[in-house]
Amino acid sequence: MDEKKKKKAQLPFRTNIIFFIVFLLFSLLIFQLGIVQILNGEAFQVEIDRTIQDTTKVPVPRGKIYDSNRNLIVDNKPIYSITYTPAKGVQAEERLEVAEKLSAFISMDSENELKKVSDLDKREYLYLIDLRKNEGKSEEEKEETFADRLSKEETKDLTNAEEYKLILEKITDEEISESNFSKQELEVIRIKKELDKAYSLTPQIVKNENVTAEEYALVSENLAELPGINATTDWEREYPYDSTFRVLLGNITTHKTGIPADSVDYFMTRGYSRNDRVGLSGLEKQYEEVLRGRKEQIEYTTTKSGVVIDSETIVKGEKGKDLILTIDMEFQQEVDKIIREELEHAIKTDPYNNRFLTDALAVAMNPKTGEVLSVSGQSYDKKDNSFMDSAHKTLYDAYMPGSSIKGATVLAGLQSGVISPGQSFLDKPIKIKGTPWKQSLSKTIGYANDIKALKESSNVYMFYIALRMGGETRNPFPNNSPASINTAAWQEIRNYFRQFGLGAHTGIDYPYESLGVEGKAEAKPGLLMDYAIGQYDTYTVMQLAQYVSTIANDGYRVKPHFVKEIREPIASLTEIGPLYKSSSTEYMNRIEMSSSNIARVQEGFRQAFQEQRGTAYSYFGGKDYNPAGKTGTAQSFYWDNAEEKLYETINRSMVGYAPMDNPEIAFAVIVPYIGINAKEDGNVANRISERILDAYFAIQDESEEDKEETADE
Repeated sequence: MDEKKKKKAQLPFRTNIIFFIVFLLFSLLIFQLGIVQILNGEAFQVEIDRTIQDTTKVPVPRGKIYDSNRNLIVDNKPIYSITYTPAKGVQAEERLEVAEKLSAFISMDSENELKKVSDLDKREYLYLIDLRKNEGKSEEEKEETFADRLSKEETKDLTNAEEYKLILEKITDEEISESNFSKQELEVIRIKKELDKAYSLTPQIVKNENVTAEEYALVSENLAELPGINATTDWEREYPYDSTFRVLLGNITTHKTGIPADSVDYFMTRGYSRNDRVGLSGLEKQYEEVLRGRKEQIEYTTTKSGVVIDSETIVKGEKGKDLILTIDMEFQQEVDKIIREELEHAIKTDPYNNRFLTDALAVAMNPKTGEVLSVSGQSYDKKDNSFMDSAHKTLYDAYMPGSSIKGATVLAGLQSGVISPGQSFLDKPIKIKGTPWKQSLSKTIGYANDIKALKESSNVYMFYIALRMGGETRNPFPNNSPASINTAAWQEIRNYFRQFGLGAHTGIDYPYESLGVEGKAEAKPGLLMDYAIGQYDTYTVMQLAQYVSTIANDGYRVKPHFVKEIREPIASLTEIGPLYKSSSTEYMNRIEMSSSNIARVQEGFRQAFQEQRGTAYSYFGGKDYNPAGKTGTAQSFYWDNAEEKLYETINRSMVGYAPMDNPEIAFAVIVPYIGINAKEDGNVANRISERILDAYFAIQDESEEDKEETADE
């Protein structure tokens, strides 16, 4: 009885202890909540209300390009554009919904567009549609999804991305094939593919090709239903002169290709986005930094969940700067026409012997300033029986020019001291033991000094210069005698040639130019003799133009350039903006010799063009613009892949300038792989050269007349 009473007494005591402990715990909890609310409440509220500022950069139109007379040659054509700018944290399911809605307003059902839908795109679409079937269902009602095909063992050590990839792999080819995607579904997939490329708060072009006015209007009217979508205007490059000079202007990437994969780091560190359009080749690439403009920078204010609550333009965008080129498009078009007509005439006159003749190239520049006046190349396509612009070959391709480089050989001889001004040699064939006979094309030259050697193109005179630079000084050379040269002569004579730009970079403002090919420097006198007449190393037409410009400019070698001025952009369709930068004449070097020696070469060039027995007299004799220059013929070889046979051909070249006493224009022309027995084989380069100078001075005269008429008015 007593024991029962004791137990009843202990029970309330223990219960009280428990209640007391619970009371203490609740008291501590309430105390902690008080501390949080009273002491830290403001800080936590700030965290709840905290927003994030993100800055995005919006591209601007590129700068325009004009010719030297301010004629527009590259413009920006405005076009309709549909863009997508996703908020932060947008998921694939949401992008699919936007794509489905957008497909009701725009069409992307062209055969070319639908071909871009890959099996991976289809798998992703099926996966997202598969997720929808269980939305709003209880656990008991849910159906098996593609994700359920993965076992726990398979997903144990996988990241989310790896797991997603594995899920897509579980979707079989048969399931894709059995889905029988409709045209509408393929359009949705194609649109979503473009939406997937977008970065948060950065506009991505969904469609800007062939956007109709109706599509533009429909999207504009339904923007409220299309989160992130906008109907705006974009631009694409337009070329008023069509293909003229087009290949040298270059190309830009599209918004789909974006920045080149091999240059991502370079562009990203300079503020570019991955889908930006950039210069891919030509002058578009060379002047990317000035043509690109300054992007507009917009600061977005978002909540922690990514909802945009405000935006502000913090840096105003500015379109790219404009380029004024040195090219005269009227002259450029005329030179293109001349080359195309003469090339076509040569091929049609003797199609069999000229079956390897496909190209004719020319460069014209101001020898005093380096301004490039025209760069032209025409190529014949036998399959299509058509001609195309190939002006880039003046910089990319190199050929043996023949005698047109003899001015550099004579000056190398004078500068090195192996010959003296006015020194003569008897022009007769030379036979070195173990080598073929070497002689001039003309057999009636006789004794020739340096000037006559240039006028009548004496190979033998150049041979003696080469031999003497190699250490062989016998004159006349005893035929059938052995001879040897010091191989150091190769480096010496090439160094002289490089002073003219032959075998060296011209420095032109272009992304690429070839140096040409140097033949092996062997201790064989015959090879050095070939070099001296332009039949060993190869040079580009641009190098030849710089070489003759250096002679025309009294030994001053200037850097050729395409861009004359860079102008600030202004909002005008008819006016040019203020000057930002101009290209001044840049001297690369001066030939280290007396002006009298250069004058002798200039006189030899004048006589070659203007006096009887001069190699170009029949084309330039009697011209009132006082021309000077040099012709060239080089033995060349063409490998025919079809016949697997090497054919002997001829390269014809010409360099020159005018007027001789105050040169305005210097030029170089080369026509490679002319047939050995072709009719009029020597006339192609000569006729092109004559017509180029005639056209230039005719345009100049016409321009002067226009100025006089304007002044009179």
